[in-house]
Amino acid sequence: MTTAKTGEAAKEQPAPATPPDRRERDRMRRRLARRRGGGWWPYLFLAPWFAGLFGLTIYPMLDSLYLSFTDFDLLTPAQWVGTENYERMFDDDPVFWDTVHATLLYVVVSVPLKLALALGVAMLLNRDLKGIGLYRAAFYLPSLLGGAVAVAIVWRRLFGGDGLFNDFLGWFGIEGQDWISSPDTALYTLILLAVWQFGTPMVIFLAGLKQLPKDVYEAAAIDGATPVTRFFRITLPLLTPIVFFNVVLQIIDAFKTFTPAYVISNGSGGPLNSTMLYSLYLYKKGFTDLQMGYASALAWVLFLVIAGFTAVNFVAGRYWVHYDD
Repeated sequence: MTTAKTGEAAKEQPAPATPPDRRERDRMRRRLARRRGGGWWPYLFLAPWFAGLFGLTIYPMLDSLYLSFTDFDLLTPAQWVGTENYERMFDDDPVFWDTVHATLLYVVVSVPLKLALALGVAMLLNRDLKGIGLYRAAFYLPSLLGGAVAVAIVWRRLFGGDGLFNDFLGWFGIEGQDWISSPDTALYTLILLAVWQFGTPMVIFLAGLKQLPKDVYEAAAIDGATPVTRFFRITLPLLTPIVFFNVVLQIIDAFKTFTPAYVISNGSGGPLNSTMLYSLYLYKKGFTDLQMGYASALAWVLFLVIAGFTAVNFVAGRYWVHYDD
């Protein structure tokens, strides 16, 4: 009887549900994956960025790379000339080497002076004083105006033969000159304009100074460290990542300088190519002389030079940039 009851109870229990077939499991898995990954919506929102990347960056770069191996005047179809543009650049174009000399001198002199001034002003503004925000805005203002054509025109008038700078020198009995028209001083007026635009690295330095630990300075002051010692032993080592960041950015910007050189020299790069910066020469070859193939070759050389300087900075940064670890 017990066996019979057990059999009846087994019959009364419902049969286990059969698992879904393989197709249903795959369909459910794909549906779950779409829910987790968002489906195609992320790609829809990223589509404008991808369109800009390929249409405004990658395709123009590849097209300019092709044009650098052609003879192209913007009016007739491009003709393939191989490496002729690059051979001409390094062997048969003396203006190119004048341009390289002027640009390297501009970068080597302007970048360290700008960063030194920016760091010095940032340390002066790193204080809790009344109205300090107004002072910070005032020092940052030149960077907002420095790239404007109007400022370059004012700069040309300032250092002209009858400019205010000569009037200032006259108060001390010093006879001035036309600083813009002299090949010995014209480039240095551009350098001075670049140094005057120290606002952007100053703000970055100021943000870095705000993050430095105060207890380290208090301990150093208790040990009798002077302000100079604290700067070179504490501030500068802790600030090296910010210094590195500013160095990379400012070198790239210096190599690409165009507007001040164009406006101050009236687009000629004179006198005697002393203000013929690389970007200005590239512009003249492409849009004044209609040698777009040669200008494309110049552009790619500039790209490789900037990439080389950036790579050297990253390699050298391993030996002087100090991070928290």
